[in-house]
Amino acid sequence: MTIQIGQALPDLEIAVIDGEANIQRVSTASLFTGRNVVLFGVPGAFTPTCSERHLPGYVKHFDAFKARGVEVYCMAVNDAYVMKAWSISQHVPAGFKLLADGNGAFTKSLGLEMDGSAYGMGMRSRRFALYAENGIVKELHIESPGELRVTTAEAMLEVAPR
Repeated sequence: MTIQIGQALPDLEIAVIDGEANIQRVSTASLFTGRNVVLFGVPGAFTPTCSERHLPGYVKHFDAFKARGVEVYCMAVNDAYVMKAWSISQHVPAGFKLLADGNGAFTKSLGLEMDGSAYGMGMRSRRFALYAENGIVKELHIESPGELRVTTAEAMLEVAPR
């Protein structure tokens, strides 16, 4: 079942890559508790739409989120080393976190997994974006397959506090 507005984000351990490309394992509760966060999920690091449009939009608007007191996290069902390389290649700034959900446990707990087997990708994350305050989902946007509209940085700036 897909997580709903008003529900708490699940608490699992996940690998985090910060903008300085350091890898650490932390609980998701420690990432979300006491913070305002936009979390967006992508089907995969280094994939065309994710690398050319989705992540770059958030990198471009990162300072606007920061000015509003909103942290930005990008998640994919990839291992931490792939996410680290992607962070470096995309010039992700310090403070912007990439979450490596290697086995898809966090994605599954959110109910946002998709089967990408037809494309040789296996189980991946659907393209989504959510806004959470203190670990509680306040906004949730899920893209239709093949689209990038409601989960862009610009769309999430519309719902983030001013």
